[in-house]
Amino acid sequence: MPNADAGVLTASKLSWLAIAGMLLWLSGCATVPSTDTASLTLKTVVLEPLAPAQITPATDFNILGRISIQDRNQRTSGTFRWTHSVSSDEILLFTPLGQAVAEITRDSEGVRLITSSLEAFYADNTGDLTQEILGWRLPLEGLQYWIQGAHSPLTRAEKVLDNQNNVVALRQDGWEITYTPAVSTSSSPLRPKALALSNDYLRIKLIVDDWKVE
Repeated sequence: MPNADAGVLTASKLSWLAIAGMLLWLSGCATVPSTDTASLTLKTVVLEPLAPAQITPATDFNILGRISIQDRNQRTSGTFRWTHSVSSDEILLFTPLGQAVAEITRDSEGVRLITSSLEAFYADNTGDLTQEILGWRLPLEGLQYWIQGAHSPLTRAEKVLDNQNNVVALRQDGWEITYTPAVSTSSSPLRPKALALSNDYLRIKLIVDDWKVE
């Protein structure tokens, strides 16, 4: 179970991100064009996990977007900013009006979550920590790949492709990840516009408004 301690959010960082997030939410409620998969010929490719020596870390990125979470007990939405590198992650969550909800950081020492009331909680993995404190599970280990239209090389996965080899969906670690529109594999790096993660208990939808890949 996570341990609580005092924490401090960086005020300047949260203030400009809150403004940016609110503007994105107010101006970015436009829908992403849907893809009619019923008219497509789909194929599924099974991908086995790689040996440790073959694993390539997820590409570094910095993204800004919108998020919605729905399960049997809650339905909530807001904006987020996510900075990812090989050695660390920083995710800032905001309400639609720009108030800070949580700051989640991951590094070599573990995962820390700071709430809007400036309480800090620590755990070994992101999923357990967010489930305990926020009430929903964030699958960060896989999501760092899925957000880029790729599967994690650590575990077995299924990739669903259309007749142009665009990525329509992934299935991995008990999650199904669907992309709207499908992710084109003809460009690099891959930059999905919207994806939805779902399992038996939870649905998370992410819309990316700003991509920066390093």
